[in-house]
Amino acid sequence: MLNFKSINLLFTSSLLVVIFGVILEKLPLWILFSLILIWLIITALGSGLIGWNYHFKSLNQKSNESQLRVAVTFDDGPHPEFTPKVLTLLKQTNAKATFFCIGKHIKAYPDIVRQILDDGHRIGNHTYSHSNGFGFFSTQRVQSELEQTNQVFEQLTGLKLRLYRPAFGVTNPNIKKAIQRLGLLSIGWSKRSLDTTKLSKQAVLNRITNGLKPGDVILLHDTSQKTVDTLEQLLLFLQKQNMKSVSIDTLFDIEAYA
Repeated sequence: MLNFKSINLLFTSSLLVVIFGVILEKLPLWILFSLILIWLIITALGSGLIGWNYHFKSLNQKSNESQLRVAVTFDDGPHPEFTPKVLTLLKQTNAKATFFCIGKHIKAYPDIVRQILDDGHRIGNHTYSHSNGFGFFSTQRVQSELEQTNQVFEQLTGLKLRLYRPAFGVTNPNIKKAIQRLGLLSIGWSKRSLDTTKLSKQAVLNRITNGLKPGDVILLHDTSQKTVDTLEQLLLFLQKQNMKSVSIDTLFDIEAYA
């Protein structure tokens, strides 16, 4: 299995052999540097591609889904302008979704958070600050961010968050330790829309719908009009395909709150 532990074990044993060969002048020095470079590349990719489950397991897709169900998820909200529009569209089609909210936004827009819950959707932890440097935080700082979001949410709703969506999809050993300590379950995705990029609405929709199958987890962001417009077309597409959007806990048969 391609994961951090197995790769490190293979790298360490290979490194010892190569070092020994270099010392005995049986192997050229460039092999040593090449080995280190390969390890760096694999680890960087594994840390940035959540679907690899490189540092820890995330629920990215339900491959054995027997019903025509997918999970639409939203990151980075709640947003005062666009999240209410998203909620309206979901209600019109009786679709359910999961919102991975940033802690400081939960604190800033409590009424929207309550509306998400009242409409039957689920909420997960998406860190407190969503800092661009989150992947370089220490274990304690990661834990502090997640705890802060948990506390804000529990004070508002009385519920304890159990689901976690890694910021930027980045994983590493520090994040692994933090979520294990807090008992959080990592949720990834199998369909990344790239709705926050310069791609057109049609291109974003195509990325989601091309090859879409039951059990897929779709990543969107409730932070722009482009996403709202894309969601409207996506929900129409799902209806035509007799597919249904359900919350993450429903799709994977897990508990959203502790």
